Amino acid sequence: MIRKFAPVEVRLGRTLRGSPEVNAKRSTSGGATDSQFVDGTMILSDRDIKKYIKEGKIKIIPRPNFKEQLGPCSLDLRLGNIFKTFKPTQYPYLDLKRKMDFEKFMEEIRVEDGAPFILQPKEFIIAITKENIILSDDIMGRLDGRSSLGRLGLVVHSTAARFDPGWKGKAVMELGNLGIMPIILYAGMRICAMTFETLSTPAEVPYLKQRDHKYASQKRPAASKINKEPSR
Repeated sequence: MIRKFAPVEVRLGRTLRGSPEVNAKRSTSGGATDSQFVDGTMILSDRDIKKYIKEGKIKIIPRPNFKEQLGPCSLDLRLGNIFKTFKPTQYPYLDLKRKMDFEKFMEEIRVEDGAPFILQPKEFIIAITKENIILSDDIMGRLDGRSSLGRLGLVVHSTAARFDPGWKGKAVMELGNLGIMPIILYAGMRICAMTFETLSTPAEVPYLKQRDHKYASQKRPAASKINKEPSR
């Protein structure tokens, strides 16, 4: 026997689910429907990104040019002026259990706005965004590369794409050229896109309040600080 149930509104986190009437109202008012909610969370649309920036829940400094940088559900960020690359060393490998200062293995390079930086094939560098990002305790961000750049062999973010709630600082990117030809990057170009998601509730311990946070308020690309973790 098939049992049928009438639609019931269920409060999940801060959202209402399961009601066609509520969904219809959200749709006509420009709000999100149930398909956009997952356990009380949602990805912000372009209109909500602008709203949250206006309200100060998301801060982007300098203020973005929405006509050039805002997508349907993401905000493009621009390439900064500071890069770090590995320099020649006498060490044959990087030992993650040794107390090593990985900054000593890297060289910092600065370029002017609009100036080129050539990323050679198979080369890896750390770069930074021009924008400084500040997130409230109930919002997280995710950084993705641009498809047009990926099709040229440019990897924008190797692993660390999540920005925890409470984040403050510039976004550091791990750039790699997987292609066979050099790629010329320019400081100030649109390099990546950030999407924003709301949490079901504000984080109890946001990023800046974590005892072991290592990259808060960063203003330049920093080398790995894995050797400062309490246990590895």
